Amino acid sequence: MKFLEKELSWLSFNHRVLQEAQDVSVPLLERIKFLGIYSSNMDEFYRVRVADVRRKVQFANTAKQRQQAVALFDNIQAKVIELQEIFDDTYQALLQELDKHDISLINEMQLSEQHQVWLEQYFKDKLRRHIFPLIINEQVNLKDHINDDSTYLMVSMTKAEQVQYALVEVPSSNVPRFVILPTCQSPANTEIILLDNVIRHCLAQIFQGFFEFEQINAYSMKLTRDAEFDVSNEFSLSLSEQMQSGLKKRISAEPTRLVYDKKMPLSMLAILKQHLGISSNQGLISGGRYHSFKDFIEFPIIGNADLHYDKLPALEQDYFSRYDNAFSAIQARDILLYYPYHKFSYFTEWLRQAAYDPKVEKIEISLYRVAKKSRIIAALIEAVKNGKEVCVNIELRARFDEEANLNWAEVLTSAGANVTFGIPSLKVHAKICLITRNEHNNRVRYAHIGTGNFHEKNAKIYTDFSLFTCQSEITAEVAQVFEFIKFPYLQFNFNHLMVSPINSRDTIESLIDQEIIAAHHNNPCGITLKVNNLVDHGLIKKLYQASSAGVPIKLIVRGICSLVTGVAGQSENITAISLVDRFLEHPRVAIFESAGEQKVFISSADWMTRNIDQRVEVGCPVLCPQVKQTIIDIINIQLMDNTKARVLDTQQSNSYQIANKPATGQVEPIRAQLAIHQYLKQQQKIITHEQDDHKRQLCRDAG
Repeated sequence: MKFLEKELSWLSFNHRVLQEAQDVSVPLLERIKFLGIYSSNMDEFYRVRVADVRRKVQFANTAKQRQQAVALFDNIQAKVIELQEIFDDTYQALLQELDKHDISLINEMQLSEQHQVWLEQYFKDKLRRHIFPLIINEQVNLKDHINDDSTYLMVSMTKAEQVQYALVEVPSSNVPRFVILPTCQSPANTEIILLDNVIRHCLAQIFQGFFEFEQINAYSMKLTRDAEFDVSNEFSLSLSEQMQSGLKKRISAEPTRLVYDKKMPLSMLAILKQHLGISSNQGLISGGRYHSFKDFIEFPIIGNADLHYDKLPALEQDYFSRYDNAFSAIQARDILLYYPYHKFSYFTEWLRQAAYDPKVEKIEISLYRVAKKSRIIAALIEAVKNGKEVCVNIELRARFDEEANLNWAEVLTSAGANVTFGIPSLKVHAKICLITRNEHNNRVRYAHIGTGNFHEKNAKIYTDFSLFTCQSEITAEVAQVFEFIKFPYLQFNFNHLMVSPINSRDTIESLIDQEIIAAHHNNPCGITLKVNNLVDHGLIKKLYQASSAGVPIKLIVRGICSLVTGVAGQSENITAISLVDRFLEHPRVAIFESAGEQKVFISSADWMTRNIDQRVEVGCPVLCPQVKQTIIDIINIQLMDNTKARVLDTQQSNSYQIANKPATGQVEPIRAQLAIHQYLKQQQKIITHEQDDHKRQLCRDAG
């Protein structure tokens, strides 16, 4: 076997997320949140990846291609059902654990009389205004009115032999998903009820006076649609108009999954399938009573402190703090931030200073996703007010952020910024910012190259590297990237940066070839790679070639890994692990031994064909020796993890990596994310000590 199916590998990744919910060493409320993360991941999986497989089934060119796509679809379905059973069992086990800590997640049938009365008033005061039932009849095209991001209650109202069906959408905004009930009998016990069950309890209130019924029942369901849409090629439409049109098409896109309460009567399920235009059982998943488990990410923080993680305080980056402004700090040496261990506010502070710094002439930035309340946008607008030239490239095709980015484009354009939308045939995924200053009549550039989006909220839960530099060989090429985005038809040459789709593939292959040559000459060789996804077959074959030549290769792959490890004559020198823990691992890092002189690159690009050939991505060599060593140390800590690291093998078993036992028989537990925090904290102490020594020396010199 040369390659694992990427969809099945992705499901294996989500199984690792589910393992966190099962892990008894994880605090209880964090385990519940991992159920929410798993569910949210699965929603996107069906909206994107399963939708793609479904299209392959529908539009296969040959019978063989269709057969392969159908087989893959069936394997996906079988694995999802298997994971759903694990999920349901885990959920029930967590409910029991909550009970042990005097926290009860109850349903409408477990309400006390006092709580029934209280909830009926709560429904009238807080919830009823958000309820708009959809009555199912022949005049209603149900398929066009279902939001694939919501849970619905399929309601049946029965009188004699007559049945009237309706759908009630469970509100997902403006009201809390979890309602904490007032204390009644036991002050020590906290009772919580889901919004779904509040609506179930008050169903009769919703429909009385409009329909006559002797019995009313409700069963949950959730529909997932194809998230892809075609952008029109009509030249008469601007890109923003094309995107708005495409977003409307997404609302009525083909269903890819229908999850429903397994207790739903078959007659009700048949009505639902009929009105949604679902003719087969492909994509039908029977499950428990609730389907918007992604909301469990926001489960209330209650109970004892040991039920959730202690916060890891974000560290200062003293290389910034020791100078009057960010530009002086970057002049002194390259600076690395590693989120969320370091504060993201150093980046926003750099932009804030640039907005009014009289020496700053121009700010250029590429935005893919930003926070809802973005200080970055605010700083850019202030820069325009201060007469700076502000050039912002906004990627309108950032999946699920299209509408938000359209709005930001309007805000920035109205403020006077020069807003562009990149290259029609390529998504711009690079995480770059360039600030040009006039220093003593010379234009000096300062650059940021990162692995993650300029997103304040994500920087608290995603691990990512941000590199700040004013080294001219790097900043000049970052300037060229911005020119390439504006003028893609011109010729550009990059000698330092890896820029997709121009030279990334050739550069990576050349670096791997150098390791192969080193192996053939018995020189030090090796490749260490950390990515979110390793899928591109061409690059995987190149790694196989290196392995066969004797190059040791260590992989850290968070998500999809199509590479097969440990195959004799193919990949016996390749090992792979995946880390899933409290923070989402997001950096892309490549380390090449380079005959003993290690080369380190950080990048916005995963090793997927789309990132290498079909997007604008930027990878940057790390030239500063201190920054380079910090990244190497962090990656080595992750490779030694024996607490949260899973081995990626052919069977996709997700077994935990266990360190070799020393002679003493005891294994020191290493949990990379905590160990890295300690490592950076120790670095901070060393920097502070260096600063104190420097100050003392200045005092001695002055005296």
